Amino acid sequence: MTSSPPCPAPFNLAAHVLRRAGARAAHPALEILHPEGAEVWSHGRLEAAVRGVGTGLLALGLPQGARVLMRLGNTPAFPLLFLGAIAVGLVPVPTSAALTEAEITPMAAALGPALIVAEPGVARPRHAAPVLTAQDLLAMTALPPAAYQQGDPDRLAYAIFTSGTSGRPMPVAHAHRAIWARGMMRDGWEGLSPEDRLLHAGAFNWTYTLGTGLLDPWAIGATALIPAAGTPVAALSALAARHGATILAAAPGVYRQMLRAGLPKLPALRHGLSAGEALPPALRTGWRAATGTDLHEALGLSECSTFLSGSPSRPAPEGASGYPQPGRRIALLDGTGQELAGAASGALAIHRSDPGLMIGYLDQPEATAARFSGDWFVTGDQASRDAGGAYTFLGRSDDMMNPGGFKVSPREVEAALASVPGLLDCAVTEVEIAPGARIIACFYTAARPLPRQALADHAAAHLARWKQPRHYQPLDALPRNANLKLDRRALAALFQPEPQ
Repeated sequence: MTSSPPCPAPFNLAAHVLRRAGARAAHPALEILHPEGAEVWSHGRLEAAVRGVGTGLLALGLPQGARVLMRLGNTPAFPLLFLGAIAVGLVPVPTSAALTEAEITPMAAALGPALIVAEPGVARPRHAAPVLTAQDLLAMTALPPAAYQQGDPDRLAYAIFTSGTSGRPMPVAHAHRAIWARGMMRDGWEGLSPEDRLLHAGAFNWTYTLGTGLLDPWAIGATALIPAAGTPVAALSALAARHGATILAAAPGVYRQMLRAGLPKLPALRHGLSAGEALPPALRTGWRAATGTDLHEALGLSECSTFLSGSPSRPAPEGASGYPQPGRRIALLDGTGQELAGAASGALAIHRSDPGLMIGYLDQPEATAARFSGDWFVTGDQASRDAGGAYTFLGRSDDMMNPGGFKVSPREVEAALASVPGLLDCAVTEVEIAPGARIIACFYTAARPLPRQALADHAAAHLARWKQPRHYQPLDALPRNANLKLDRRALAALFQPEPQ
C-alpha cells in the first residue's frame, strides 16, 4: 500500500483550506439555501472575512492555544469562527446547537474555554468564560486581514466532541495536518472537482458536514451548498435540483427519507456520499433505481474522519463498505492485537502514522493510550475483508450481539430484514428478557401493520436460526440524533415484552 506524501511544514490548516481563494475569488464558495433563494459567499469574500475574524480575536488578547467554545448554528458565523481562530493559533471547539444547558455545561468544564461565542437561541454553559455574540463576531469580518500563523503541522488546531452515543462525549484533539490527510478522501471517496456543487444535509458542527460539506470543497475552489437551519428533509431534493447540486452528502437516514418523499429529476447529480452510519445495501439499490446515480459509503469516526470507502473510480462491491483510501494503512486485528492476513474478520484498526489520526483525547493521556494496541489505533468497529481487499462493516464492537454464545452482526440481520414488503426502517439489538437470558429484538417502522409471523418467516428464510430476532416491535420512529444517525443504545430502553 502506498503511503501518502508528508504534510508540508510550516503549515496552517486555515491557510490550506483557503489557498484557492485568490485564483477563485469571484467563484461561489458557500451558498446557504433558503426557500426563497440563497445567501452567497464567494471564495474571495470568505477568505477576507476569515482573516478579519482572526484579527478581531487577537485583539481580545487571547493567548496562543486558547480554546474557543462554539455555540453556533447553521449560519456563516460558524465556519468564519472555526477558520478564523485556527488561522491565528487559537483552538476552536464546535458543539451541537441542539445541546441543552445541562448537556453543554459539563463539556465546557472539561474543555476549559477562554472564550465562548454564542448566538441567540443556542444554550450556553454555566461557565465563567467571557461570551462573544455572533453579531460581534460578524462585525470583525470588516477588519484588516490577519497573517496566518504557520508552524508544526502536528500542533493542536481544533477539538471536537465524540457523539456520546457510546458513553459520555470525549473531546478529541486534532492537528493542523488533519486537513492534509483529507486529500486522500477526494480520490478515495468524494470524487470532488473545482466545478462541483456539493450539497450536504447535516449541521455545521457535525464533522461529516464540517469536513466533507465545507472544508473539502473550499480546499479545491469548489462550492458548498448548505440548507438553511430548519429545512425539512422532504425539501432537500427540490433544493438540490434548483441549485444544480452535482454531489449530495448525507447520512443513510436522510437518503431514506428523500426516497420516501419522492424525488424530482436531478440532471446535474453525479453521485451521492453516505457516512455517519452503515449504508444498507437495499437503500443503495433503491437510490440507484430512482436517480440513476450511485451512493458511495465511507467509514469514519471522530478520531480520524473517514478512511475506508467506495468511490466513483472504485465503487464498493455489492454489500461491502469499500476499500482503504489511497495512502491509508488499515488492518484487521484478532483478539490478541495481531494483524490478520487475507480474507478475515476482526477489529478494524488504523496505523498510528496516519496523518488524519487524532493527537489524542484532550487532556486525557490515559484514555488516549487505551485506544491503541501497539502501533494500531483500534476503532471499536468490527469488519470483514474479502479476498479482493474490500471491507464490510459488521458493527460496533460493543453493538455485536452474542445470543446463545454466537456472535451476530446487527447489520447482517438488518440487511436481511430490509426486503420485508411494507417495512420502512429497522434496527436490531440484544435485550434482556430475564436475568441472564438475552435475545435479539427487531424494532421497525412500517407503512401498515405487519404480522409478526410474516416477519419471523422472512427472517427464517434469510438467516440462520441463531441470527433470527425473537422479538418484533413496531415504533413510530427509530431513535436518531439530529443528523438522523441511529442511536442504537436507546433501542433497548424501548423494549416492551410481548403479552403472553
